[in-house]
Amino acid sequence: MLRLGLFRGSNFARRAYGSNSTALKEEIDKFRNVANTWWDVNGGFKPLHSMNSLRIPFIQDGLINSGRLKRLEYPKPLKGIHPLARLGATVTGLDATEESIAVAKSHNVNNLNINYIFSTSEKFLEENPDASFDAIVASEVIEHVDNPELFLKTASKLLKPNGSLFLTTVNRTRTSYLAAIIAAEYVLGIVPKGTHEWNRFRTPEEIQVMLSNCDVETRMIHGMSYNPISNNWSWTRGTSVDYALHAVKPN
Repeated sequence: MLRLGLFRGSNFARRAYGSNSTALKEEIDKFRNVANTWWDVNGGFKPLHSMNSLRIPFIQDGLINSGRLKRLEYPKPLKGIHPLARLGATVTGLDATEESIAVAKSHNVNNLNINYIFSTSEKFLEENPDASFDAIVASEVIEHVDNPELFLKTASKLLKPNGSLFLTTVNRTRTSYLAAIIAAEYVLGIVPKGTHEWNRFRTPEEIQVMLSNCDVETRMIHGMSYNPISNNWSWTRGTSVDYALHAVKPN
């Protein structure tokens, strides 16, 4: 059975989880305050919902190409995280905000095989040293953690051999500062003000080096572009703002 790990944050306060954590108190406070809005497809995080039009097929194709899914069994692109569970996968969803876990559980009205856990990836590994996943998804997460290399190292330990890691994040460029912070937060109001800090963005090259240090191989990087007028995402050759990355842990 396909086992998927969905990591939406590793932002607990260090005083609660010690120095071996990617925790940032200001980050967990920030997202605790908006926990009730995460599932509003027309709310402040609308772009994250519409990103599924790219994100879910990207995950699906990566799993097929790495041999975790059979193309003939899943001919149509998936259009949401819950359909991953509907395919028969066992899904574990981690979030560092207790309020977000409560809201997520309330939306699982079909009792899908999703285990939502209030924890960080580091704490989860500590409490479940034998846990392993066929794939881990950390979408719009790594730019909110204190120690991205520790975060990726933890994820690699939780991956099975030939397991896949899927990331989406924001590059650290002048263009991303103008687009993802000035325009998105302060001019257009696409996402709440203060959502991002430019110095926490990571370049694709930096992520690749970190993954290599964890003995995880980068297989693909795709640039992504968002149209705020149509609320649509598209693939692009450039990675100056948003990008998606697929990496695989060798056998």
